[in-house]
Amino acid sequence: MKNRLSDQERILLLELARQAIIEAVNGRKPPAIGLKNLPLVLQQPGASFVTLSCKGQLRGCIGALEPYQPLAEDVREHAVAAAIEDFRFPPVQPGELLEIEIEISCLSLPTPLEYNGPVDLLEKIRPGIDGIILRDGSQRATFLPQVWEKLPNKADFLAHLCQKMGAPADLWRRKKIQVFVYQVEEFHE
Repeated sequence: MKNRLSDQERILLLELARQAIIEAVNGRKPPAIGLKNLPLVLQQPGASFVTLSCKGQLRGCIGALEPYQPLAEDVREHAVAAAIEDFRFPPVQPGELLEIEIEISCLSLPTPLEYNGPVDLLEKIRPGIDGIILRDGSQRATFLPQVWEKLPNKADFLAHLCQKMGAPADLWRRKKIQVFVYQVEEFHE
């Protein structure tokens, strides 16, 4: 995905995320942001994931797959959610704030990936480039492209994603499920 944000816009998004997390962790509502005072690209609809880590360990990750609000608001909303609403972790505490590192991923629009069976699917996905969404009925799960660093094997990647979706690890081999791909512009503090 071609970078669409300048260094200054990236810094601004990271500052907005950090500010929102500090307010939320301390039980306060983040102040309204003057969208009209922000660069135009941050006012436009955008989808983001905010990933928090502490001492190199995942501490929270929440986001949206498709844009439904201005990018600046989307980043703030998901920063707060990653800090205090990710069900996998207890809420971030004030004493942790100095150790929390923020990573933001701005997503391209997901596109369907047409494939003919498991072998073709393995050939078409691109490790390190594509984020993948699997959908089977009402079940859905995604892994950002950064997850390829931990799961570089394509079959393992898909198996873990099926499990995240609540399905058997081999579902992608046994049944044709919907697959979507997207790319991200990722940056961090």
